[in-house]
Amino acid sequence: MNALLFAGGAALLSILAFSVPTAAADPLVLSDVRWVAEPAGGKQEAPRVRIQHKQSNSDQTLDGSRADFVEAQAALGRSTAGPVSFTVTHDAGTLSCTGNLTRAFEGKGDCRFTSDPGFEHGLGERGLSPDHRSTLLAMLMVDATIELADGLTAEGVRPKDGEDLIAAAALDVRPDYIRDLKSEALVLTDIQDAIACKALGVDGAYVRVLAAAGYRKLSADDVVSMKALGVTGDYAQAMNRAAGRNAK
Repeated sequence: MNALLFAGGAALLSILAFSVPTAAADPLVLSDVRWVAEPAGGKQEAPRVRIQHKQSNSDQTLDGSRADFVEAQAALGRSTAGPVSFTVTHDAGTLSCTGNLTRAFEGKGDCRFTSDPGFEHGLGERGLSPDHRSTLLAMLMVDATIELADGLTAEGVRPKDGEDLIAAAALDVRPDYIRDLKSEALVLTDIQDAIACKALGVDGAYVRVLAAAGYRKLSADDVVSMKALGVTGDYAQAMNRAAGRNAK
């Protein structure tokens, strides 16, 4: 299952790498953070900012989809070159950045990330305490929140650690997605199974097609494997009919 999960994209691996230890002291404030802004172009339909920490990096598209990056989008999108600063405020902490622009959405600089003790405490109450505060920076980048953790838990797929929560947020595994997946065809009780389903493009419509074809109580491994092999609804129904004929 892990191999199938990470087949969903190398970007997730890069985001998860934020949680690798960076310093023995693991300070409340991380100052060795860099940013690079890149304009839209080629396959990149919107400008983006890349946040780098040690050997790890995570990209955020500046298209207005994240309210906490609106200030960054406005600052980096100005038409004049020169010094620039912006702040990203999230439940996990605050990312304060300065640097220089050469043109709109093109520049680089440094950041300081200050984690939020209250957020860290809330994670601890849920058994999700990060081993390193750099994990909290990763949570900021993918918008991993306590609300998400609680929502997933309520749907029966509780994140077991910070990396589960980061992976779920990065792949947009939300409570409504879990509700849509659940059906007679799929038994879903583990967050990593849900993450694997999302990484392979399994959605509620696909699971319902399997149910309509006569499949019941499949494991997530079964469903993900069928999706990875290109099993369609029509093919699933044909297999089921063949199995019925062979049983006679």
